[in-house]
Amino acid sequence: MTAVTLSAAPALAPSLARGALRSPFKRPSPEADFPRARLVLPGLRVDLARLAAYERICGFAPGAAGEADALPVTYPHVLGFPLAMRLMSGRDFPLPLLGLVHTSIGIVRRTGLPATGEYELAVRVAGLAPHRRGTEATVVTELRAGGDAVWESRSTYLARHRTGGAPEERGPDAERGEPRPPLAVAGRWRLADDLGRRYGAASGDRNPIHLHPLTARLFGFPRAIAHGMWTVARCLAAHGTPEAARVEARFRAPVLLPGTVSYGTDGAGRFELRGAGDRLHLTGEVGPLTP
Repeated sequence: MTAVTLSAAPALAPSLARGALRSPFKRPSPEADFPRARLVLPGLRVDLARLAAYERICGFAPGAAGEADALPVTYPHVLGFPLAMRLMSGRDFPLPLLGLVHTSIGIVRRTGLPATGEYELAVRVAGLAPHRRGTEATVVTELRAGGDAVWESRSTYLARHRTGGAPEERGPDAERGEPRPPLAVAGRWRLADDLGRRYGAASGDRNPIHLHPLTARLFGFPRAIAHGMWTVARCLAAHGTPEAARVEARFRAPVLLPGTVSYGTDGAGRFELRGAGDRLHLTGEVGPLTP
């Protein structure tokens, strides 16, 4: 795999525009080739004002921007998102960016991440896999400090298309609609219709499906939907996370805005988000990282 070193994070808007223009010409397939470059951004420092805005919108306790303040466990995903979009909007990425669905994320945080630290950020496409509804790509984001790997995520993104009998998704919580007993409700949150715009301003992810009802309807949604990564972050802010932690989350159904959702937990590691009629939007688990 070829490492491509960047001098600055790429701008999101051009990547989104290129990806949108190229989407109609993509032919998704799990056997397709994919970009082999590993994008690397050295000397990364966090914009503390932007971090504070992210903490407010997601419900994390605000820090005082001192050396002891740590990044929220989900924040490196925000830092890596522009690099991921550059890869996924490229001509050599076989899945169309328009309509691509974030289906899961797994996070490993090996230690606390000081907000004022200096990091090396890297993003790569790990591969493609068949999914019963199309083709799924895995994107890996890595954060290093002083040469040591301190944080990593693996996100899966689904491009829906006709398949020739692709295998069922793995795991007991496969996306097949089986009923799942609700966890004990620990909080109910009323989500305003501008949540997508406010999270988009804090995170940089201004996908039109999250911003306004009109732009969301262009992609088949009756109203704007909440960012999946906001739902994970909000649940983890309520749940709490060990310094060395492992997180797994799966996105089950979109959260329409405005709306009301219920945060549930088993009091240990499992958490979920449900909407009206007990509709399951998100399932996840968090726990300490064991050797």
